[in-house]
Amino acid sequence: MSHDWDVLATGYQLAEAPTIDTDRSLLFSDVLGGGVYRLAPRGEVTTVVPKRRGVGGLSLHADGGVVCSGRDVVHVRDGDTRTVLHVDGVAGWNDLCADKAGRVYAGALRFAVFDRDAEEVPGELWRVAFEGGPAALFDGVVHANGVALSPDEQTIYLSDTRARVVIAYDFARETRRTFDMAAHGLPDGMAIDEEGAIWLALVGGGIGRFRPDGTLDRKLDIPSEFVSSCCLDGRDLYVTTGTPTASVLRTTVAVAGVPVAPARV
Repeated sequence: MSHDWDVLATGYQLAEAPTIDTDRSLLFSDVLGGGVYRLAPRGEVTTVVPKRRGVGGLSLHADGGVVCSGRDVVHVRDGDTRTVLHVDGVAGWNDLCADKAGRVYAGALRFAVFDRDAEEVPGELWRVAFEGGPAALFDGVVHANGVALSPDEQTIYLSDTRARVVIAYDFARETRRTFDMAAHGLPDGMAIDEEGAIWLALVGGGIGRFRPDGTLDRKLDIPSEFVSSCCLDGRDLYVTTGTPTASVLRTTVAVAGVPVAPARV
């Protein structure tokens, strides 16, 4: 499906982790070039977290500042950095999200995903709660990427990019299903709309809207071969892209997104 796209910011190495702030500005990262940035509604771009590389996921924090991934998951506020999640043996953390209670979910990377010669070591999806410390919800994830909760928070979705699947984990049953994405592209970042559908960035395949059972509802063409992530602010769909020139794009879609919760841990 053809859409008109506004180019809001460009010139980065790998734009990622788009997240809407409370003032309707857009936060995003540059994974390879470093830094977390704020795109104001009028188009000005300012630096929120300077130089930090490997930020594949962002969340607002209820006490102010942002939670971001990288070597560890950290909370950065007013220039101070506090570690939220550290696990020995984890090479880095990719995308993350928070639930309505403020717990944080983050995908662990156990090998250097940008090193083509690195041996693939599967990681896990972790949860940071208020009591009992962090815990792995499930393992066997080759390349953890986009993560998001269903509107009722009974299911969490996780992209496994190299396995070309989206994992759907049922909290009550402690079971998982997988949706095969091989025919669509490499699954990356995601957002959830009010109908429970998954808007999924597909490296090499644009943006796909998938129903909760994993069936494709529609596809949007993107003026970039490398689509890394997306988020919804009402009916505004924001998309981040990668090489050759990473950018932040925006279009309007028919179904509004579910507001994402801030972290509290």
